[in-house]
Amino acid sequence: MAVRNVVKYPEKSLAQPSVKVDVIDDGIKELIKDMGDTMFHDIGVGLAAPQIGINKRVIVYDSHAMDPEYEKETREITALINPEIIASYGSFISEDEGCLSVVDYRADVKRFERVTVKALNIDGKQLEFDADGILSVIMQHEIDHLNGVLFIDRISSLKRAMYKKKRMKELKNQ
Repeated sequence: MAVRNVVKYPEKSLAQPSVKVDVIDDGIKELIKDMGDTMFHDIGVGLAAPQIGINKRVIVYDSHAMDPEYEKETREITALINPEIIASYGSFISEDEGCLSVVDYRADVKRFERVTVKALNIDGKQLEFDADGILSVIMQHEIDHLNGVLFIDRISSLKRAMYKKKRMKELKNQ
């Protein structure tokens, strides 16, 4: 098990767009394994490579996150390489959204109700699927990370400013 450190806001690298993965080699597969270990260690449902300081277009998510009856001990990840949202439908409010890189803060975020995602799997096979509910939120949240966007960038400027002020005070006091 290789748990990596999660990069926290206001780390500037979180605001940088990630680069496309051209070759799925052993290094990418090891990265995916480490991301899964890190996500489950920090009790997340999704993780993007930039969150562990790797500027590559790779995300992982809990394969069972959308099944309310699954056993928490079951740990299985799905990895997506170079994912992109190619269509989106409707809108709703993702309530109480949080992020491993945004310490001690949750907020309601306007999201699309359903998205269509295109990506490669760990074997390099092209995938295309529709996601709704929690999976739609996970896809939007993690793909945002790949584009240098945090969920706090999608809330009101007042709430964002209040969080930034609180976070800077916390960092100053450490």
